[in-house]
Amino acid sequence: MTTSLAPLLTRLAAVGPYFAADPTPRADPSEGGFRPVAELYGDGIAGHVEEIGRRMGTGAGRVAASTAQLGLASRLWSVALGCAALGGVVPDLGPGRLWWRGPSSGPVELRLPAPRPLPGPLPEALHRAVAVDHLAPLDEAVRGRYALSPQILRGNAASALVGAVRVLDRVPDAPCPPVPLVEHLLARAPLEGTGTFLHEEGLGVAFTRRSCCLYYRVPAATCGDCVQRTRPPGRSA
Repeated sequence: MTTSLAPLLTRLAAVGPYFAADPTPRADPSEGGFRPVAELYGDGIAGHVEEIGRRMGTGAGRVAASTAQLGLASRLWSVALGCAALGGVVPDLGPGRLWWRGPSSGPVELRLPAPRPLPGPLPEALHRAVAVDHLAPLDEAVRGRYALSPQILRGNAASALVGAVRVLDRVPDAPCPPVPLVEHLLARAPLEGTGTFLHEEGLGVAFTRRSCCLYYRVPAATCGDCVQRTRPPGRSA
């Protein structure tokens, strides 16, 4: 079962802001200050990390860079997994087709004019749409500039994916249940070994990371999948 992508993306936006990607056809996709997502996989990542650091009060260092990468991964997984769960199709989110804008608050805004589907089985299409086309170049840009370890970035990507399925698992009558798709993705590179994933029907999902996102360095803050919950007292992240 597949669904036309433009109406599906419009419906998916009602699930929450992380699931929104505007599919409206536009002669000029940059209208309103949108920029190609591909810019974030080069020098353009610096400005986004600086803005995240300003909002968090941490400055444009490793904490802000980790948070920025986690936020972008969350947006990408949410759109891709949401379309798969609600419509049985994965959109082509190629960096040359997807546009972004940083609002004053909340997650980045995405624009996907004239969306088209990726071919192939859902698990493979999801892996290509996000892990291959986006996370690989994004992680390379962040590692090169901010010296974040691959373990942190892989853990962030897994947390982002689990965050999407936490929401989708509460959507009634999804044509394609998202949990098996997430289990498949967590069992293969680059997400394999990033944490412990549990799902109980009627109770939802739980995930504990094996790496740290660095958010604990923000005063009185930890992430929902925090590895420190399972570490003995006195052990640092």
